[in-house]
Formats: sequence, C-alpha cells, structure tokens
Amino acid sequence: MPSPPALPLAPVPRYPRRPMLHINDLTYRIEGRTLFDQATAMISDGWKVGFTGRNGTGKSTLFRIIRDEISPDAGSVSIRPGARVGGVAQEAPATEESLLDTVLKADEERHALLARAESETDPMKIAEIQTRLADIEAHSAEARAAAILSGLGFSTKEQARACAEFSGGWRMRVALAGVLFARPDLLLLDEPTNYLDLEGAAWLESYIAKYPYTALIISHDRGLLNRSVTHTLALDQKKLSVHNGGYDTYARRRAEQARLASMQAEKIEAQRAHMQAFVDRFKAKASKAKQAQSRVKAIEKLASVDLPVAERTTPFHFPSPKPPMAPPIVRLQDADIGYEEGNPILRKITLRIDNDDRIAILGANGQGKSTLVKAISGRLPVMSGNLFKHKKLKIAYFAQHQLDELKPKQTPFEHVRTLMPDGTEAEVRSRTAQLGFGALKADTKVENMSGGEKARLLFGLITLDNPHMMILDEPTNHLDIDSRDALIEALNAYEGAVLLITHDAHLAEAVADVLWEVRDGDVHRLDDSLEDYRARVLAAEKKETRREKPQAETAADRRRDAAEKRKALQPLKRKVTDSEKLMETQSALIAKLDDALADPALYEKDPAKAADLNKKRADAVRALEAAEEAWLEASAAYEEASGDA
Repeated sequence: MPSPPALPLAPVPRYPRRPMLHINDLTYRIEGRTLFDQATAMISDGWKVGFTGRNGTGKSTLFRIIRDEISPDAGSVSIRPGARVGGVAQEAPATEESLLDTVLKADEERHALLARAESETDPMKIAEIQTRLADIEAHSAEARAAAILSGLGFSTKEQARACAEFSGGWRMRVALAGVLFARPDLLLLDEPTNYLDLEGAAWLESYIAKYPYTALIISHDRGLLNRSVTHTLALDQKKLSVHNGGYDTYARRRAEQARLASMQAEKIEAQRAHMQAFVDRFKAKASKAKQAQSRVKAIEKLASVDLPVAERTTPFHFPSPKPPMAPPIVRLQDADIGYEEGNPILRKITLRIDNDDRIAILGANGQGKSTLVKAISGRLPVMSGNLFKHKKLKIAYFAQHQLDELKPKQTPFEHVRTLMPDGTEAEVRSRTAQLGFGALKADTKVENMSGGEKARLLFGLITLDNPHMMILDEPTNHLDIDSRDALIEALNAYEGAVLLITHDAHLAEAVADVLWEVRDGDVHRLDDSLEDYRARVLAAEKKETRREKPQAETAADRRRDAAEKRKALQPLKRKVTDSEKLMETQSALIAKLDDALADPALYEKDPAKAADLNKKRADAVRALEAAEEAWLEASAAYEEASGDA
C-alpha cells in the first residue's frame, strides 16, 4: 500500500505586520553615475528605521523617489495604499500666524473638518464630522501641538509669536513640529537634528522612539540612530539592506561579516596556492599529469568570496600648537556679554580655560552658548568686566555660517594660497593635500563641492597656523558617521584646548571631559555625566508639559467627550469581535479537518473524499487568513481611535 501523500498543511499566520514601504529592484542613475543598482528592501508598518550611508550615495534621492518627485530608471517603490506620507521639505513660511496656529494647520484633515463643522447644517453630517474629530483626538490638538513646540525649544510665550519674527533655522523647527503633529503613516525625516541643540535632539530621540506609526530617518547622529530606531536601513555599494537594531548593532555585524569573509577568502586562497604549487611542480611529468589536471579543474571550481569594499575616509589633521602656553590661556572676570548695551545675555561671568581643556558647552538654544564663544574668541567685545588672553594666543573658530564665507569661484588650492602668499606652488599643493584635497580635488571650485568637503576645507584653513585653541560651533552638520569618527580621532590627537558646541552627544562624550551649561544668564560647571544631563532635560520637559496642559475642560466636558468617543468606537469594536469569532470558527474547522485527514485509511478507502477534505481545508485556511487580516486592520483602527481613553 502506498504511503499517504504529505498533507498540504498551511501554517497558521501569526498576525504579521503589513509592509508599509516596499522597494523592489530599484535602479537610478544621475549624470551617468549609478546610485541604486537593483536595490531591494521592505519596511513594515510601525518600524522606526534609521537610514545610514556615506554622504552623496543617494539617501536624499531615495526620499525624492518615495515622494514621487522623481522616477527611477527601473524597479519600483510602493507604499501601503491609503497611507499618508509626511516630511519636512522646507522651513515654515514667514507669516503673521502664530507658531501654534501654524503647527495646528499642518494637520490638514483636522483643519478641513473644523472648517466644515462651522458651515455644515445637515445633522447627520455634523454627527459624522464630530465623530471623526473625536477619532483624531481633535479635542487635545492644542495641547499636543504645544508639547511638540516646547520639546523643540519654544517657550509658551514664543509659541504665540508670529512665524515671521523667527529666523530660517527656527522656522525649520516649526516645520518639523508641524509634520510631527500631523502624525503621517510614513514619516520621512532628513537630518532632523541639524537645526536642533543637544536638548532638542534628546527630546526628538524620545519622541521618535514612541512614534506610533512608521518612520524613516536619514541621520548621522549616533544617539538618534541607537536610541530611537528599531531597524537600520543601510545603503552600501548601491544596494539596500535592512537590519534589526540600531546603528552600533549594525556596525558590529558588518565588521564581523567582513572579518568572516576575509578569513574565508584567505582560506580559499591558501587552498588555491597549495594546488597551484602541485600543478606547477608536476604538470610536465607524465606520471603526475592526470593528478595535475584534476587539480587544475579543482582550482577552477574553487568558490570566490566577495569581500566588502572598504571606503576610505580621509582623516582630519589638526597641527598642535608650538610651543604650548602656560595656563590659563583665557580668563573671564565678572564679564557681561551681549549685543545690546544695558541688556547683556550673560552676566558677571568668571571662568578660565587652560591649554589642555576639553569642554562641551551645553544649554538650550537662545541661552547664549554661541554668544559666550564669540566673546572668548574676541569676535564679540565684553560689555563690562575683563577678558584676559595670552598675548600670543591663536584661536581657530568654526561656525556653520562660515561655510558661506568660502569663495565659491575659488578652489581649495587658491584658498590655501591666500594664507601662504610666500609659499611655492609645491609647498601650497602639499599643504592643500594635507587638508584632504589631493591632485583632483585641489582644483575643484568650492561651488561644486559637497557640504562635507566645504566643512573639511574650513577646518583646514582655520588650523593652518597651529592654533592653541579650537572653538567648534556645531561642526558636524555636513559630516557622515565615518567623517565624524575621523573628526573625533583628530580632536583627541590635537594637543591644544577644545571648546565644543554640538547637538551630537556621541561627539561630545568622545571629546569633552568638562561640561559647562549656559543657563539663566550664567555659566555653570556640571559634575554629572552627559547622560545624566540628558535624562534631566527630558524629565524637566515632561514636567513642563504636564504643567502647561490646559485645565479649562470641566468634568461634564470630559464625560461628554468620553461618551462620544465610546459611541464612535462601537462600530470598530464590533468589527474586532466579529473577526475574532470568524477566526475561532475557521480555526476549529481546520482542526476538525486535520483530524480527519490524519487517518491513513482515508486515502485508500475514499481518495475522492480525501481530496475534497484537502480542498475544504485550503478554503478554511484562506478564510482564516482573510479574517486575521480584517482583525489586524480593525484592531489597529480601534487602538488608534481609542488612544488613552
């Protein structure tokens, strides 16, 4: 008797997450350069994904493809049907609307519903509008918007001011607040911390980690990539790959894979060399000819191992001061610092800087960090008190706005030539190469250089004369992770003093051993760690958000809102219950059919019945999968609508 055929048992699905974004065999070229070559990746609903890769490899281009702004040469990018995609394309407009109103308008659905509610006269439609407003938590919209603005550094008073009163950098924060408030199903953020201070970056890390939907974030900030994301999307060698965990986990796995591949390649190469030596030795001997020929065939069959191509990062080099100076090199005594006479930002500041100090300057934007370092560097005179500096002190000062001061029509060679007027061409080119600009890059005009290359040039120019102290105000905004690591290595090798303002906690932790906090018009030396400071900032933000939460709503209002919300939730709850019942029914049917199909005699006595039962089981499995998909959608909708009710 033949044994019964293997049963086509389909596994019972375990409620998998649905794909939010599917990139399939994507190919894209620009100006003859291939950015993506049959790249494929899938991002599931609810994932928070850090998107990493070298500058210039195509990360922002992929965002443009996802937003359907440009079309790929081949392949496709698909987003879950009905999903809302949101991101920050540009700064908020300089209008007379308040920051709070600007953010509230970013939720276009809520804004449209409120407008309809004012003009609608049909009672049924009014009820539908109010139900939908309850679904999207419109009653708490102002509190949510205010909390987001607060987290990004805007006080309650500032939230009521017009957008036009703020600079472009601050309006970028408003635009970021708007997209976070709108809560799109797929949130796309491109270097969101570049316009934030360390405090705002810490808040954003916490917010993204709790974001209820899908987020894809381009960033070179290790803190965000480690603390906020569930997965890492890596762009390397024109391919995409998705990995569980944050950036450091991905980097360790990549290094281990490279190590194993190298070991395997060495092993195969040793085998090849051993067999080739036999062939070379005995190929001319008739008695060994067959053995030699067999080894030739074996050599041809040896597998090759594709070793990862290591992209070299050009190191930074900061010449150390010669000779070092006796401490202190800078001393402030009872100094008032500011821009408007009689209204200093910092008052009665007393501090000193020694020649080997490594200081990270912390504090929210607007507290006076940049004002302090401008005074120390001599770019801003003190209003009262005293600033003492060693008479031969040379200070290198880096700030983002200085990138705009580079001459766009000149090359790195010409910039260096200006600072070395007496140098020969060979000497100038040698010094330019030391800055990281070799034969080709040395003659590239600044206007054709990337932001990272401009930053590298500026670093080189400000340190050309062996400074005793480096003041760096947000130096990493245009640097990728590998370049940031190279900057850390160079700063740690530099023998002068370093003053650092940065939103990159990893950079601050790796370089600084002293923390100053600029707050309430004063400069405080902190004894706790940067992690302690970060925790304190987040705790203070939560406390402030609770304190500022509107309290005008009465108990009757809350009961009415709760009743409306329960009523609106009833249809969703019924869908969840109905789906659960159908799942139970189909699961029971599958179990019953499995029992019948487990009888070996069935296939001999009644093969037609066995085939019919197999068909019924397949139908039941499909019905169960459909019920589970319906349950997934209904449950997600119910959980989203119920919120914290």
